[in-house]
Amino acid sequence: MSVIPEAFLDILQSKALMNVATIGPKGEPQISATLLGWDGISIFFTMNRIRQKRRNLEREPRVAISIIDPANSFRSLEVRGRARIEKDVEYRFTNLLSQKYFGRDATADLLPGEERVVVFIEPERAIPFPPLASK
Repeated sequence: MSVIPEAFLDILQSKALMNVATIGPKGEPQISATLLGWDGISIFFTMNRIRQKRRNLEREPRVAISIIDPANSFRSLEVRGRARIEKDVEYRFTNLLSQKYFGRDATADLLPGEERVVVFIEPERAIPFPPLASK
């Protein structure tokens, strides 16, 4: 069973950007906005393999993300979990996100020889805002 509250799944399926926070090499936080994918189990994003964020996640897989509902800026979701990095073979996930956000494949925008990875975040804790009523 997912830790993501059912009432907030729409944010994961929207075209919202998510802010991804990782821990840098000297223990400092690093945060950046990225496109957001959701497969019903994991939250995912892609990036160029050369990025510092990849090195951060390989060294320390704990990650936190924040997503603001594009339809209501006073509604958001924070998710904490662990990252798993895989090669984005044939740019499958990069193109999936590009289709979602831009309606086209990303292949034409990639640098020659660019290697991409996909990061899957396994949610361990979700913090919705506004908070859900306790049962």
